[in-house]
Amino acid sequence: MNKKTTLKLNRDFRRLYYKGSSAVHPLIVTYASKNRLGYNRIGITVTKKIGKAVCRNRCKRIIRAAFAQVNTQIEQGWDFVFVARMKTPQAKSTELEPVLKKQIQSLTRPDKSKPNANPAKAKGRSPKKNLPKGQKASEHRGAAREQ
Repeated sequence: MNKKTTLKLNRDFRRLYYKGSSAVHPLIVTYASKNRLGYNRIGITVTKKIGKAVCRNRCKRIIRAAFAQVNTQIEQGWDFVFVARMKTPQAKSTELEPVLKKQIQSLTRPDKSKPNANPAKAKGRSPKKNLPKGQKASEHRGAAREQ
């Protein structure tokens, strides 16, 4: 890992926390956001709740090793922040690799469901309102017109 592939600035971490997508697993939490560079950058967060410095540094080494294996197989041009969890120190990098790969692939693939998540809004119509039990939408609209 060289210096230009790591996130160091607080504003970069905050940008990912607030505007990035996230994926959660018992071993690790991953935040991802597109960057305008041709390579991936990573930041690693390990809180003091995880353990003392030796334990926290082990977590960072495990995450870095797993990411180094996965980085060659994923799309480039993304920023990632990995947050270690309580089970991370006991894990091995080989256990973490498939988890990271799955999370990264789910975060970096284009989500086809987002643009048309609400088809009524996409076509310029208002979404259906919650109707009382047993009442059909056509009856509801007709009742509104009669009044």
